[in-house]
Amino acid sequence: MATDFKDAAHPVDAAAVMGLFPARPRLLALGEPTHREDALLEVRNDLFRRLVEQEGYRTIAIESDCLRGLLVDAYVTSGTGSLDDVMEHGISHGWGACAGNRELVRWMRAHNDGLPASEQVRFAGFDGPLEMTGAASPRQALTALHGYLAARVDAALLPCTGQTLEELLGADERWSDPAVMSDPARSVGQSAQAGRLRLLADDLVALLDAQSPHLITATSREEWERARLYGRTASGLLRYHWAMADCSASRMTRLVSLRDQMMAENILALAERGPALLHAHNGHLQRDMSTMRMGEKPVQWWGAGALVSARLGEEYAFVATALGTLRHQGVDTPAPDTVEGLLYALAEDCCVVDASRLSAAVGDLRPASRLSPWFGYSPLDPAHLATTDGLVFVRDVPQR
Repeated sequence: MATDFKDAAHPVDAAAVMGLFPARPRLLALGEPTHREDALLEVRNDLFRRLVEQEGYRTIAIESDCLRGLLVDAYVTSGTGSLDDVMEHGISHGWGACAGNRELVRWMRAHNDGLPASEQVRFAGFDGPLEMTGAASPRQALTALHGYLAARVDAALLPCTGQTLEELLGADERWSDPAVMSDPARSVGQSAQAGRLRLLADDLVALLDAQSPHLITATSREEWERARLYGRTASGLLRYHWAMADCSASRMTRLVSLRDQMMAENILALAERGPALLHAHNGHLQRDMSTMRMGEKPVQWWGAGALVSARLGEEYAFVATALGTLRHQGVDTPAPDTVEGLLYALAEDCCVVDASRLSAAVGDLRPASRLSPWFGYSPLDPAHLATTDGLVFVRDVPQR
């Protein structure tokens, strides 16, 4: 059966990936089944370079804090800061320590050197300021949005002063306390102050929209778009903190849904900029519902890819990454009756496969779902082939 789609497997390059689609997608989402593996990041980096050089892509956005990402973008476009500094402070989840991410940022800075702004490549994070252990204070986003507006619109139009925001926000530690994840009663997210902040954030975002013709002229579209990012992030964080204080059985479903909604809003904003490569876990970028197990209970929600795809249609494309072995995590050769096992039999080190061809080849045989001995790796769900545009297959991930 492997021979039925062998001629649909090609080396991973821009031409092969673009050949999966009737037209160049505005957003090309490349998923990964696990994090922190430089072999997968190297595939991403090489594809992005080729997309920039051959297909006119100008932005890469990764699963990292959207506000921290501004530091990386400033470095790659203007040289602000140092490589060491932006890798430490500009990429969240500890992924700045990955050699593949460092090489990406280094290449982007070298590529941009001497180019006009219109031809430069850009960097963005599209995750919220969130970690598994909790969420950041909304202070940075709220005060930045307020400061942008206060400097440029009539004070009478502002819903509050900066001092009022500071008083309502209080100490950042109240918001970022990691104990809240396991004890909702410790959260300030449903306090009277947090409720007032949610209303003020909504009023500030509404004012930003209402004054957009003036603000874009008085500053620039770039600064106005950054203010929109602050507004999205402030509102998203306040919703997330409200859900952190929820004691109901739907708490975790609500939290993971809100996180992906924040991702989707940031991705849709990036789509306005032009063609972009997105990189995150397959579970965030797929069109099917996302699932994970929290303790004994499965959680299901619509991820960012599903939300964006519903809005953009064919302008959103999803290419999942699957792998054969990850032996340093106990993931050995896949069983031959799994999708990964069929791809492993091709003996290609790394290839891109037309998912529709693969789906047609394996459909009648009902391939088994691969089981992972390690929680950090998510095997490909055979049922998702029909909603996936392509697969990048990496046969063997080398030892770190």
